[in-house]
Amino acid sequence: MLTPENSPKVSIEVEMKKSYLDYAMSVIIGRALPDVRDGLKPVHRRILYAMSDLKNDWNKPYKKSARIVGETIGRYHPHGDSAIYDAIVRMAQDFSLRYPLINGQGNFGSVDGDPPAAMRYTEIRMMRISHELLKDIDKETIDFVPNYDESTVEPSVLPSRVPNLLINGSSGIAVGMATNIPPHNLSEIVDALTALIDDPNLTIGDLMQFLPGPDFPTGGIIYGVDGIIKAYQTGRGIIRIRAKVDIENEKKKGSGGEIIVVSELPYQVNKARLIEKISELIKSKQLEGIRYARDESDRRGMRVAIAVKKDYQAEVILNKLYKHTQLENTFGIIILAIVNNRPELLNLKQALVHFIDHRKLIIVRRTRYDLRKAEERAHILEGLKIALDNLDEVVALIRKSRTPAEAKQGLVETFTLSEIQAQAILDMRLQRLTGLEREKINAEYDQLLKDIAWYKEILGSEQIVFNIIKDELAEIKEQFGDQRRSQITSDTKQISMEDMIIEEDMVVTISNGGYIKRTPLSVYHSQHRGGKGKTAMETKDQDFLAHVFVASTHHNFLFFTNMGRVYWCKVYDIPQAGRVSRGKAIVNLLNFTENEKLATVLPVEEFTPGHFVIMATKNGLVKKTDIIAYSRPRTNGIRAINLVPGDELIAARITDGTQNIFLASCLGKSIRFHESDIRASGRTSRGVKGIKLGAGDRIVGMEVLSYGETLFVATENGFGKRTSINEYTLQARGGKGVITIKTSARNGLVVSILLVEDDDDIIILTETGKLIRIHVNNISKISRNTQGVKLMDLDEGERVTAAVRLPEKEESKDPELDNYPKQQLLIKE
Repeated sequence: MLTPENSPKVSIEVEMKKSYLDYAMSVIIGRALPDVRDGLKPVHRRILYAMSDLKNDWNKPYKKSARIVGETIGRYHPHGDSAIYDAIVRMAQDFSLRYPLINGQGNFGSVDGDPPAAMRYTEIRMMRISHELLKDIDKETIDFVPNYDESTVEPSVLPSRVPNLLINGSSGIAVGMATNIPPHNLSEIVDALTALIDDPNLTIGDLMQFLPGPDFPTGGIIYGVDGIIKAYQTGRGIIRIRAKVDIENEKKKGSGGEIIVVSELPYQVNKARLIEKISELIKSKQLEGIRYARDESDRRGMRVAIAVKKDYQAEVILNKLYKHTQLENTFGIIILAIVNNRPELLNLKQALVHFIDHRKLIIVRRTRYDLRKAEERAHILEGLKIALDNLDEVVALIRKSRTPAEAKQGLVETFTLSEIQAQAILDMRLQRLTGLEREKINAEYDQLLKDIAWYKEILGSEQIVFNIIKDELAEIKEQFGDQRRSQITSDTKQISMEDMIIEEDMVVTISNGGYIKRTPLSVYHSQHRGGKGKTAMETKDQDFLAHVFVASTHHNFLFFTNMGRVYWCKVYDIPQAGRVSRGKAIVNLLNFTENEKLATVLPVEEFTPGHFVIMATKNGLVKKTDIIAYSRPRTNGIRAINLVPGDELIAARITDGTQNIFLASCLGKSIRFHESDIRASGRTSRGVKGIKLGAGDRIVGMEVLSYGETLFVATENGFGKRTSINEYTLQARGGKGVITIKTSARNGLVVSILLVEDDDDIIILTETGKLIRIHVNNISKISRNTQGVKLMDLDEGERVTAAVRLPEKEESKDPELDNYPKQQLLIKE
């Protein structure tokens, strides 16, 4: 009797390790991973064996699913009924298995994610291909093991004439490992197996000539072969699958739009959730240009219609759908299976070789069984032939025997028969004594001798065994083979906006209220100094035009905010609108936080190492950081500069490391220094002092100086001037600077500085949304310490808010404009 004193002492660490390993192996071997030979997990194997026991064959009436579930639970698989029924459902779904193993009648779910009906409502029977997994199971081809309560036995593996592991694939999560084997085309697998039998030295590359890649039940298009090659060579790889789509013209009159029609989805993508996701993206304005997305599927097949707005291109919308939805999906391949009761990661050739070895063993064991049965039958027929040749003596001996045992013993002793032969003679019916029956016995015996010779020949030649495997595979291919459903294409470049949109300069305008748009630069024609200007953006009360920039549609935009964050966007992603349109709210493009406002935008053609972003803050700090640090912002932005409380980022520029920096303040002060005075620092650094500001002063602009340019200054009252940059001497960073323009009562405060050349144009903006475009050579070049000239007539209370340089001079495209007076506005309505 065990007591606390004499009970064994066990370390809890040792016990935990042992118990967990036992649990892990139970999950790995008995639940989550398929066997490499038949491609089945225990639950699937037990379901099929239970159906076979119940004669639930493909050509017999259906049986209730609950009947099969009960039989499986009671005899082989003592787990929950829902787990077993879920396995049955998956084996019956033609969108889950490439070659379904169960023929279901009733609701077994849908590609929309609809749940199946309860097991009491549905009916099932085996598919014809399932019989090929069980064929020859009664010929001692596999080992049987006791079931969970040792009341009966169950197969440890199925004979499986079908390479089920690869044609139907498998997925499962064990302890510390997982498998995710994609389905393949049966015909291609058979071709690869046949080729490998003929030449065992074939490489994986050679095998891919017969088996190019997975073949999913839902079709779709597999993009790129690199992932397939890696998976087949190493057992792990990732492939990219896209939906099959067509673009149709909408038949509705006057619509003029296109419709993206989805007819095939990537494997395991839920159609209903896909449509919901597209609708959410439309509602949240993340996907512009889509009118609706709806399911038009019917008995003829799948059809998801996505209607594109008239002014948008379907290819561009489709590219965004690939990016943001499961119209493009990835499939991570992990070819992990149970080999000799151990989990093993396999490459393609190993998986095929294991199946060939399995079939070789099955055929050998089947042949041994057939040989033994044939020899046993031949032995009996030899006894029957002896009895027929000595019929009178046999009859006389039996008649005079008092008991069957005495007759049996007499036959053994008299005719030198075995007991089995003697018993067969005693069991022989009288009709076998006819001449016809005698001929049948002789014919059967002769055939058995031929069969025995054939069986021995099989067992004596490995090549014959391989030929039998090939013949059986050829039969399987002929009976169940079909065409590939998933198309495989080389990895091609995605259709990008650059491919679809003509490169042209755009005027990007942003209002103080947060509205943004882009308009082709060609909309604006030149006018002369002193004009009134026309409205460039329609504004509401208390809103005004705050920023305007010019950049190519193909450039990147870095959006720097006053709070020191940076966001990334393509110019073509900014909504295009007419000259007087307000545009759209900037929150549809950028995830600004509360109180965050746009400070500046930098068009970037490409992110080149060795180039820098120079930033200036309101309080006169400057900072230099390599541009690569800003090449991959996140959706919610990244930190561009670390600001102290009360300071704001007011400008950012791109340099090559060799240029001069110019800062200007609202009180007309400025400083010029070389950027080498600023040590390059990290993205989240604070920066150093650029200029020493007086009381009430603040920085309004920063420029990077280039040779041959002049500096343009604009004040809030519509005055300004040009000054040669040579008048601004190079100083050390951190000084008080020199005067740029007199900030008298007439001029007001400085609002903007620009570097310009003689053939540039300048756009000047007011807070009410007016815009005027001026040739730079119409503005006088005067000295630094002066007040400047009038640039724009302003209404009472109106003030200038910004100015921007246009990089290219534009010639007039309207001959009527040449007849206008010099001061007449030349912007067309």
